[in-house]
Amino acid sequence: MKLALLLNAVNPSVGGVVVRGQKGTAKSTAARGVRALLPRDDAGRVPAFVDFPLGATEDMVVGSIDFEAAVRDGEVRFQPGLLARAHRGVLYIDEVNLLDDHLVDSILDAAETGANVVEREGQSLRHAARFILIGTMNPEEGELRPQLLDRFGLAVAIAGEADPALRVELLKRREAFDADPEGFLAAHAAAEADLARRVGEARARLPEVMIASHLVGFIVEICARNRVAGHRADIVIARAAAALAAWEGRSDVSADDILKVAPLALLHRMRSGTPDMPPPPPPRPPEPEEDAETPDAPPPEGEAAGEEAPAPPQQRRDDAAERPEPSDDDPPEEIQEVGAPFAVRRIERRSVDRELRTGSGRRSRSRSASKQGRYVKSTTRRGRNDLALDATIRAAAPYQIVRRAAAAHDLAVHIAEGDIREKVRERRVGNFLLFVVDGSGSMGAQRRMVETKAAILSLLLDAYQKRDTVAMVSFRHRGAAVVLPPTHSVDRAARLLADLPIGGRTPLTAGLGAAANVLRRALRKDPALLPLVIVMTDGRANAGIGAAPPHEEALKAAAALAERYPSAQFVVVDTEAPGAVRLGLARKLAAALGAAYVKVADLRAEDLVAIAKEHQGW
Repeated sequence: MKLALLLNAVNPSVGGVVVRGQKGTAKSTAARGVRALLPRDDAGRVPAFVDFPLGATEDMVVGSIDFEAAVRDGEVRFQPGLLARAHRGVLYIDEVNLLDDHLVDSILDAAETGANVVEREGQSLRHAARFILIGTMNPEEGELRPQLLDRFGLAVAIAGEADPALRVELLKRREAFDADPEGFLAAHAAAEADLARRVGEARARLPEVMIASHLVGFIVEICARNRVAGHRADIVIARAAAALAAWEGRSDVSADDILKVAPLALLHRMRSGTPDMPPPPPPRPPEPEEDAETPDAPPPEGEAAGEEAPAPPQQRRDDAAERPEPSDDDPPEEIQEVGAPFAVRRIERRSVDRELRTGSGRRSRSRSASKQGRYVKSTTRRGRNDLALDATIRAAAPYQIVRRAAAAHDLAVHIAEGDIREKVRERRVGNFLLFVVDGSGSMGAQRRMVETKAAILSLLLDAYQKRDTVAMVSFRHRGAAVVLPPTHSVDRAARLLADLPIGGRTPLTAGLGAAANVLRRALRKDPALLPLVIVMTDGRANAGIGAAPPHEEALKAAAALAERYPSAQFVVVDTEAPGAVRLGLARKLAAALGAAYVKVADLRAEDLVAIAKEHQGW
């Protein structure tokens, strides 16, 4: 953690650091200590340290233009935000995973470009915003979306100390600080000043640091081996390695520098559990008398290189049934491969969601609770400080003659409090996609699970692009299980999908019950979620949980599910094999759910889901 913070202090273009760890592990203390290491500006001022408030609005972050003052006094005034205050200093965000995505987007854009643009009502202002971005988070309280996590240059994971001697020393130092804060700081002032001096010298040396061409290829090989998406990791490793060389007083980057910083850049980007470090390349071809050696790469700790870390245990306390176990009457299980994915048509609600939402995404339209989004109409003032200038002037226009005669000031337009109108905005938000997948033995006929998995994978990729949360329930044998709790990770979902087995009976009622439990927990955590439930089955329920016929029981459960969660939209994908005789049970299930209905045979490569296109409300 300290190394990652020092590298950003030396070279802020590394892109910041996100520290992931348990509560009480001094994440905030370490972040705040960076301020004292940064050089003062030309005027001798100490760099700013901006502690980001969790309840900040978009205007507080990026700044705003006071349009009420502009209309009232004829002046355009810029109100600087947190990004302007953090210029040349540190922007620290505690619990960054709890921020609204659109705020994190704005912060990361400014951190990457070094500038912030404020645009309001045709007025635009651009100002410098170069700062060191430090975020801390406790993964137990929720993850940051992979797209946003990738924007941090470095990431580290920390835990509490296990060594009793170190824990005793931590306790003693804390007690010493509480007893005499000034004395404690004075005792460590010399060491802190030495660190600050070294940071200043490293910053001055940084422009002279060079990376040999063969080491650039080594960086690329590391990123390729760990299957990182995009090229940001390559750039971050190169910048961090140069910063490390400058910090250690050298002007040339070594293979050791790259091996030391690569795990910091790969932790949140790689798709395997442990970084896979290839051996460093030999140096440039030496002259005959030279005998250059390059240190061997250390073996990865823990599991073997390239192996994936075991997935954490899934919580299934509230599921309708435990993971189904096969019985002697059931045929053996099989696993069919995933078919080739394909582009999907847009699936969204046709009607605009009227709830005010602050999330981000690209699927469904909703009313915006912030100043982001498309201006669609105006309303009377509600205290949200999002002035609709055109509507305000129209409301004031009929009273101008009377107001000019009574006014003490000669203004072009006289605005009264009752004239002020605010904007109503719409924006795109993400959905919560819940897949309810039939894993019974009938899915193995004519290799229908291959095509079904291809459709699910295609929807998962589409969900990743549209910033949706996804979860998956599988039902087979005599029960159902949540095989994928709500997540933003399409990689994890794809791995679980590939290993999803089929076999046994079709307990459709249990699957719908497990889906209801997932919806209940998700909506309890975030009532503003927009659930989209995709049920993939042939509808041939033959295993129930009561005395009623399984098919009738499933239809009653479907109707109860739709009634209990009116905010959810349902889609039924019929996986029944084509033929002269079709039972059409999935269509009856769709009717009970009030769902859109589509046959799996219609899920073609260029034409996936005209799902719900004719369905009311889509």
